[in-house]
Amino acid sequence: GDWDFWIDWKDRRLWVTVVPIVLITFPAAVQAMLWERFRLPWGATVCVLALLFGEWIDRYFNFWGWTYFPITMVFPSQIVPGAILLDIALMLSGSYLFTAIVGSMAWGLIFYPSNWPVIAPYHVPVEYNGMLMSVADLIGYHYVRTGTPEYIRMVEKGTLRTFGKDVAP
Repeated sequence: GDWDFWIDWKDRRLWVTVVPIVLITFPAAVQAMLWERFRLPWGATVCVLALLFGEWIDRYFNFWGWTYFPITMVFPSQIVPGAILLDIALMLSGSYLFTAIVGSMAWGLIFYPSNWPVIAPYHVPVEYNGMLMSVADLIGYHYVRTGTPEYIRMVEKGTLRTFGKDVAP
């Protein structure tokens, strides 16, 4: 979805909760199928690598090839570490229940730390025309997208966030 496309929407609240919950469904299904039929413990990793390959092709041709958006603005999330931990949980335990509880928890908890090195440069605060915002927000203002819901832009105008966690009026 949109939280995984745009760098200025990869925020510290919705992106880190919505994306891992939505993304775990297909890797878990492929993992269960490969484990049940072939006893291969790397189904989630293979699924995630195939997904990322398709996402990179899509983002390169659609975002850069058609509209010339910079690739650094639309890169996909780093989900390979979570898939590896999900596969390790199944391989070590052999239990679907343990994998569902511990593996999925590891999948969700490693998501933000594994993406932090890529996203950190975009969370640097800058002042632009008297407004305090992040570099990602500044990029989002300069590369206007026609499909952007403007109500989100109005709520998050100038980021309107404190450096704590909540939106400040």
